Amino acid sequence: MSKNDTCEIYCYDEAKVNRIQKELQQEDLLSVARLFKALADDNRAKITYALCQDDELCVCDVANIIGTSVASASHHLRTLYKQGIVTYRKEGKLAFYSLEEDDIKQLLIIALAHKKEVKKNA
Repeated sequence: MSKNDTCEIYCYDEAKVNRIQKELQQEDLLSVARLFKALADDNRAKITYALCQDDELCVCDVANIIGTSVASASHHLRTLYKQGIVTYRKEGKLAFYSLEEDDIKQLLIIALAHKKEVKKNA
């Protein structure tokens, strides 16, 4: 960080700060932070991307796609499940996972597009 990218004096817009602080208190940003934290892991991001490509994958498919053991894939899928990112169903001895909401797919698409735009402008 250089000296040019910070304020040289300390002053703030009290009305703006108060308004935004009030709005901030009404939002559940802790849940949003947990969602992004769950997706911040490379393997969980890969799993989420894979589930964007196909409606449903079994744990064995996921393990092979991301190149890990079934146990590791299961661990990551459980984390995604706990955060409400994926859902699952059992069929006999197999567990099939899918995205909980289409919003997750949109979030990932937006993030990937943003990254491509940043690279293009760099």
